[in-house]
Amino acid sequence: MYSFTVNGQPVSSEEDKKLMYFLRDDLRLTGTKDGCDSGACGACTVLINGRASKSCLFTLAKVVGKDVTTVEGLTQREKDVFAYAFAQTGAVQCGYCIPGMLISAVGLLKKKPDPTDTDIRKGIRGNICRCTGYVKIVEAIKVAAKMLREELPIPDNHSDGKLGHDFQRVDAVAKVLGTGKYVDDIVVPGMLYASAIRSAYPRARLLKIDTTAALAHPDCVAVLTSKDVPGNNKIGHLEFISDWDVMIPVGEVTRYVGDAVALVVSRHKASLNAIKDLVDVEYEELTPLLSCAAALADGAPKIHEKGNLLTHEHLIRGNADEKLANSKYVVKQHYSVPINEHAFMEPECAIAIPEGDGILLRTGGQGIYDEQREVSRMLGLPKEKVHVHSELVGGGFGGKEDMSVQHHAALASWCLHQPVKVLFTRQESLLVHPKRHGMEMDFVTGCDEEGNLTAMKAVVYADSGAYASLGGPVLQRACTHAAGPYKYQDIDIEGFAVYTNNPPCGAFRGFGVCQTAFAIESNINILAKKVGISPWEIRYRNAVAPGDTLPNGQLVTQNAALKESLLAVKPAYDEAKVAGVTCFFKNSGIGVGLPDAGRCIVSVEDGKVHIRTSAAGIGQGVGTVMTQIVCETLDIDPSLVVAEAPDTRRTPDSGTTTASRQSLITGEATKRAAQQLRVELDMGRSLADLEGREFFGEFFPETDPLNSDKKNPVSHVGYGYAAEVVTLDDAGKLGKFVASYDIGQVVNPKAAAGQIEGGIVMGMGYALTEKFEVKDGYVKARYATLGLLDATKVPPIETSFVHAGNNHDGMAYGIKGVGELATILPAPAIAGAYYALDGELRPTLPLENTPYQKKKKK
Repeated sequence: MYSFTVNGQPVSSEEDKKLMYFLRDDLRLTGTKDGCDSGACGACTVLINGRASKSCLFTLAKVVGKDVTTVEGLTQREKDVFAYAFAQTGAVQCGYCIPGMLISAVGLLKKKPDPTDTDIRKGIRGNICRCTGYVKIVEAIKVAAKMLREELPIPDNHSDGKLGHDFQRVDAVAKVLGTGKYVDDIVVPGMLYASAIRSAYPRARLLKIDTTAALAHPDCVAVLTSKDVPGNNKIGHLEFISDWDVMIPVGEVTRYVGDAVALVVSRHKASLNAIKDLVDVEYEELTPLLSCAAALADGAPKIHEKGNLLTHEHLIRGNADEKLANSKYVVKQHYSVPINEHAFMEPECAIAIPEGDGILLRTGGQGIYDEQREVSRMLGLPKEKVHVHSELVGGGFGGKEDMSVQHHAALASWCLHQPVKVLFTRQESLLVHPKRHGMEMDFVTGCDEEGNLTAMKAVVYADSGAYASLGGPVLQRACTHAAGPYKYQDIDIEGFAVYTNNPPCGAFRGFGVCQTAFAIESNINILAKKVGISPWEIRYRNAVAPGDTLPNGQLVTQNAALKESLLAVKPAYDEAKVAGVTCFFKNSGIGVGLPDAGRCIVSVEDGKVHIRTSAAGIGQGVGTVMTQIVCETLDIDPSLVVAEAPDTRRTPDSGTTTASRQSLITGEATKRAAQQLRVELDMGRSLADLEGREFFGEFFPETDPLNSDKKNPVSHVGYGYAAEVVTLDDAGKLGKFVASYDIGQVVNPKAAAGQIEGGIVMGMGYALTEKFEVKDGYVKARYATLGLLDATKVPPIETSFVHAGNNHDGMAYGIKGVGELATILPAPAIAGAYYALDGELRPTLPLENTPYQKKKKK
């Protein structure tokens, strides 16, 4: 018997197990989050005898006789103070890490009631946040410390919720206190647990699956294979491709080590691995194709029936060869960037529950209608028979756009007529979901004697891994942005997305542009040196302004403020001893002629205005954005507004949360729906008079396809612009970031700044420390070895906003997206800083020969 106290109450267990599991599964104290189960993330932090400790590292035997405090066991005063401080400062995004952060803060403040910034950063160094960049978390802890130390009352900082005003996120308090529900926090009566057996090899023929021994295990309910799929065994995020196997059939060939070959269903989560070990799987190992060159070589075996070239793009405007031949200076350079892991804080989880003659899927992905479509295809059901409801989502960054656990949970539930939960371990998450594309890139860029850019050529090979995912659209954005936000017109950009036997690659914050921006901006730094002008000057001379034409042919709108952003960061650049500078742009909306719809229902229910949109909140705060748009449009108090969770029975299809699109595309749809309600209110009707009424808004932006023959095609409905300066200190480490962003109408200044700060830190990791190790097709990466940055490694970040013209006009009141843009600039800016330091070009990521990474031995 293992006895101790939890939140002041005596508890005991006859079984020794991890403290984290006991708290979550036995006591249902789900504020303690399971992020990595290996002591690396800090999401499961609790107090053990007053000291912040990671509960996944303690067994019950180690806490016998001790006192454990979870977020639920804090005093009401502590809860009130921290809820206020974290919400008011904008310190909460996806929220999955926040209860653990809060506990670490409580532990720190018990020792140091008046901590410095350095104290706070050290105090939370064991807690990883992938969203915020830590800036506002540190601020929140300082606010809380002062309130607790000086016994200050909770301020009544009411906001009107209008655009441009700070406003507490609608879900902030629930996330801070751990009361908000993510999928794995939910238990359904009679629930079973399922987990997939993955391929033992990157490429192998599956010869046999013997389930006899597994089925004899007392906990085993079933072992499902591809033969149990009632509908189509092929699904995929892009319906017209659908090349991803639900499970590899016997006799077929696996494509990567994340391929599922069988699905084990158990009565208990704890016995899943034991049952999986009893399934006898035989393979014929085959030689994998692990590079674009190998996959495209003559005679290479086909990974998919149509061949190994997923897609090919070729953007040509003007005559780049002629312009380059006549250019004063020309730079040719090869760049290489690796695949990269999202490392969102919440591992993937889904619960499927029988619902009449269909399925209810409780999920945490990036698009409930995508999940509905793929699951209905797999089960052979009409879409309306698959009811999808989104719980809170603990981060995504693009990594939760593809199916991971949803289809397997639905399949098991459908076959067994019982609720089934599928939860990834962190290692499964690293193994299975698509990553950021690794790319090999050759860039040629020219300019005249004064530094005016003349032309560029690029050839890009993107390793898309085993499946299509969003490899085609990612390649398109990589190409459409590869020339940068500059006013030259002669471009020749060719791109290839290639199937290999590596992990699949798809959507990741920046969507292909992080890679090509690193290349073009590095070339421009070299050109500046040849011309004899500063990297800031060459960018300012070439930066587009309203009325100019982007290299892709699109006219620059009147609300573009790229030059203003460069001017805003110029003092920091001029004052620095060593600095790098970059500027870039990123689309809002899917664009390039593809359908892109935003939809919203605004309804009056019980005297309140309900916002019903399926836009997934993955930490960016889309529910808050829509709330502020409604408050702006209706001029009502935010207490009268309810932002509902995405649900296919309640909320219309607003598309995937991707491409920095929701604030603009669904924001405009929400504005249109709210305007209809406003007409009724302006006619003198009250909300009580309108009880039960629904108002539907829809927005379909029109764009032109790639290689349109129009003189000035509209590639995307909107663009955000930004400039960034990175300084180096005397030790060669990053001194500070100074960033200036044009994101149109700023909805919520603190939230927008938080998005930028988080994006900067993510981009800093991409540039300097992050590695996703894959060797011979096998994933060797672990959460602890990814190189994620903790709070002590992040330098100061200064953020400002600029604008041109009247931002409040236009679609969605002039709002542009910011989530992706914020991750694109750091890598080229940091690369530029080190080039300024020693004149050494660093053409690979993470950058070599820095205090963060040493030079590889040849």
